[in-house]
Amino acid sequence: MKNILAMALVLAAAGTAAHAAEEEKPWRYVDARELRVINKGWDNTLRPYTRIPANLADSVRPELWERSQCSTGIAVRFATNSSRIGVRYQLLWDTHMLHMADTGLKGTDLYVFEGDSVWRHANTNRPRVNNKEEKICEATYVSNLDTTRMTEYMVYFPLYDGVNSLEIKVDSAATITSGNPAVIDGDTKIVAYGTSILQGGCASRTGMAATNIISRELNCEVVNIGISGEGKMDPCMARAMAQIPDADLYIIDPVPNCTEMMCDTLTYDFVNILRKAKPDVPVVMVEGPIYPYARYDSFFGRYLPAKNAAFHRNYLRLKAENPEGLYYVTSENLDGIEDDGTVDGIHLTDLGFRHYADKLTPILRDILSRKR
Repeated sequence: MKNILAMALVLAAAGTAAHAAEEEKPWRYVDARELRVINKGWDNTLRPYTRIPANLADSVRPELWERSQCSTGIAVRFATNSSRIGVRYQLLWDTHMLHMADTGLKGTDLYVFEGDSVWRHANTNRPRVNNKEEKICEATYVSNLDTTRMTEYMVYFPLYDGVNSLEIKVDSAATITSGNPAVIDGDTKIVAYGTSILQGGCASRTGMAATNIISRELNCEVVNIGISGEGKMDPCMARAMAQIPDADLYIIDPVPNCTEMMCDTLTYDFVNILRKAKPDVPVVMVEGPIYPYARYDSFFGRYLPAKNAAFHRNYLRLKAENPEGLYYVTSENLDGIEDDGTVDGIHLTDLGFRHYADKLTPILRDILSRKR
């Protein structure tokens, strides 16, 4: 028994020493901007990782401006032969919400490309800040990696917090590049406009927001302009989206933030701004979900379909004027509500986002294939 105990102590000490040696190896910190930042619509933003142009600050509601400062959808692409990969980033707010996991709200996800368009989730950092003033999060995603070859990676930024700066951590002697440009092809870009659901509320981790799933599966960039509570079809937002020079397709998903009257009176002009400015760019209009409580609440059982009906009437009007390049997606099987697809009766679980992406992805793939 004494020999067994002694051996256990020796093994434990050896493991501790190995871990300490691993941690003592020097890191190299690489600014994400030196690599390849993807899924941004505009370059002229207030901070590197905010989502709408700085010149809109005085044109939009304060709430819209603030929530557009979240970094949702933005990611950094790179390739490295490092034995370890980590991240260090500074949050804008260090927010917390009652109905969303911090890992999705302000964490980051590391994905590994395995070839043949297959991305695998490797790990997620638990976003503990070092202090309330600096709001720095730092973590190691994975160690003991193959150093004999370059591997392609992607890190997704927080969904419901902003990021002032972000660095990728690799071995000090490792090679790191911006990666193969054909992996998440920057020559194809979808611009998605909508509400908190589109923004990613309430994915358990950042890679599970619907736009991020769609981006991986279609191997293209998807710009996320989901603005929590503020996807209200402001004309200035449509005009700004029309200025994105390399947009190949627009997704319009605003119904959850709009009243029936707004769906009736704002939809036509909002979509028409895009169609007139970019007549060759397809537009996909997405209905709002019918929330699970609407099965039992007679008011919402009538009201939610009425909003969709008003949205659809405008689609038919637009389609009648110009049938080319305009598409409509109904709420049927959109978000997995029948399969417990929501956190709180409205915002989606990872299962709900998978349903959303699975419904849109084949539609988007077909539309893009016609353009190519």
